[in-house]
Amino acid sequence: MDKNSIKILVVDDEEGILDVTEAFFERKGYQVYTAENGAKAMDIVSREKIDCVFTDINMPVMDGLELAERIRHIESTLPVVVMTGYPSLENTIQTLKNGVVDYLIKPVNLEQMELTLCRILRERGLFIENLILKEEVERRERLRQLNNELIKKVEDVNTLNRVMEDFATIDSSYEIFNKVVRLGVEELKADLVFFHVYSEQDNFLVLVGKAGAKNKKYPASYSTDIPEQEKAFIIESLGNDHTPCLIADAVSIPSMRGQVHSFMVAPLKIRDKIFGVVSAYIFQGPRFFSEQDIYYLSFITQKAASGIENIALYENIYENLFSTLFAFVTALEVRDLYTRKHSTRVARVSHMIAGEMGCTEEELDMINVAGSLHDIGKIGIRDDILLKPGRLTEDEYEKIKEHPAIGADIISKLGLWGREAQIIRHHHECFDGTGYPDGLKGEQIPKLARILSVADSYDAMASDRAYRKKMDKNVVLDIIIKNSGSQFDPDVVDAFLRVADQDLPDDF
Repeated sequence: MDKNSIKILVVDDEEGILDVTEAFFERKGYQVYTAENGAKAMDIVSREKIDCVFTDINMPVMDGLELAERIRHIESTLPVVVMTGYPSLENTIQTLKNGVVDYLIKPVNLEQMELTLCRILRERGLFIENLILKEEVERRERLRQLNNELIKKVEDVNTLNRVMEDFATIDSSYEIFNKVVRLGVEELKADLVFFHVYSEQDNFLVLVGKAGAKNKKYPASYSTDIPEQEKAFIIESLGNDHTPCLIADAVSIPSMRGQVHSFMVAPLKIRDKIFGVVSAYIFQGPRFFSEQDIYYLSFITQKAASGIENIALYENIYENLFSTLFAFVTALEVRDLYTRKHSTRVARVSHMIAGEMGCTEEELDMINVAGSLHDIGKIGIRDDILLKPGRLTEDEYEKIKEHPAIGADIISKLGLWGREAQIIRHHHECFDGTGYPDGLKGEQIPKLARILSVADSYDAMASDRAYRKKMDKNVVLDIIIKNSGSQFDPDVVDAFLRVADQDLPDDF
């Protein structure tokens, strides 16, 4: 090793020792750095590629043993030689623990220092090839591999979580079909993904979702046989001479034969029956689908199957429950000849007003449910009060006023229509705050409840009741206009008047 390229660092709090040592080694051709304590020595080690360190033990700020320990942690192959004028067994043991390679007694013979330096540098070269170093390198490599595996597992978990989150927010089968094929392109890096629904009765596959490869042409449906093979699998080629197994034939498009580089298919099963088939394609190499891709595709189809089944179950429960509740409302209205089909008419008028006010599809659905069920709370009112032909007493009127809260309570306990329950609760609130049950005012009242209030009042006045005949339509409109800003929201009244010329329901 050329002396001119060797860098040594001498650390001592005695300036005279630093000067003498620096002059000696520079005269010999070495590059010499000096520091009066361990802290300054660490600054030099961090900047320069030092080959050997000679250090005193007892120094201010940072002593030699701490310096050796810090060097060992940042560069275990950098040799440290301790120089001390007060040798002891304790210091000797401590230096060995800190990775010190040699121990010199002051006053140090400079020629002896150089001999020690030469020996240490030779040993350092051998040490790098030493078994201990090899084991360290191997250990680091194992750690690197484990770290890469951990990163991959984290990525896998994140991918699976994204898939679960995506399906958790979907509320229609059509969205699920589209989500499956989009995930196939995004997560599996496929060029083209199909989702076919399978008709067992007709042996027919119908395309319901596709993503990727926009310029590819393919049929929307075709007849096929679905075999008993019910697990996802990969085929590395669909070349002209390749004959895939039957399930691959079932979902590989004939016009694409000879163009497919890698092909993957998975059945989507609901309650052990094939509901559909998801297929993915790569048209150009060098990438092929992997077992990991199969795992992802199977996971996607499982979550899609659960989502489809849950939506079907929810829709069935929803429809059955709504039918049951509406049957209650119908039974309630049958008790009173004069209010028969009142809820249906109120729902229709509310829907017309909401549409005129630019409400969303979701809001239109909500107002339809709330309008149809707004008086369901009257099921909790005694017949002698509800059906009384004459004027109600003050106590009886207070009892009648309980029906919005009763209705909201019935609906909210079902856990399906939280916002609809609020509309039902507040459809008798007044815009000026004088209504019931909570005395809400202005925009404190839900918008759809304000709409329902106008529709309910219109139908109440425009239809026959036990205590009076129905009013003329123009009279009803005048009353509603007169109470705009007090009982009713002026914006809702304006929208109502714009649709009033249409065929507002008065009877069925």
